[in-house]
Amino acid sequence: MTIVDNRKAFHDYFIEDRLEAGIALEGWEVKSIRAGRAALKESYVTFMHGDFYLIGAHISPLPTASTHIKPDPTRSRKLLMKRSEINKWSDKVDRSGYTVAALNMHFQHGYIKLEIGLAKGKKQHDKREATKEREWVREKARLVRSNNRSGD
Repeated sequence: MTIVDNRKAFHDYFIEDRLEAGIALEGWEVKSIRAGRAALKESYVTFMHGDFYLIGAHISPLPTASTHIKPDPTRSRKLLMKRSEINKWSDKVDRSGYTVAALNMHFQHGYIKLEIGLAKGKKQHDKREATKEREWVREKARLVRSNNRSGD
């Protein structure tokens, strides 16, 4: 079940490969995510200290969060991945000019997972082309619907 999607990532990047990773979260973050108070819009994934980290994801603390902690809504969160996956993706990010984008956050078997994608940046003309294609698909569907109604 999807918690939050990052639609901006699909607009800004060509997604070439996907991977599901766990996230190292604190207790108050899990409660907030279950309440739907998470945003991935301005987030990105970076490789540092031999691991991938989710940077800039905003998880708003609940007002009923514990009083003895000071929640940081945009802290860096470590992604839990297998060492072979980390090595493979870090090589591509270092050598090939790829970046890693956070695509969506979802539940799987009671755990909160993050789907990340190996991405290449889109140029402005690619974004315009994608928008034209999307609008053409909508227009075709609208024309088919109007033809079906008139034929009844």
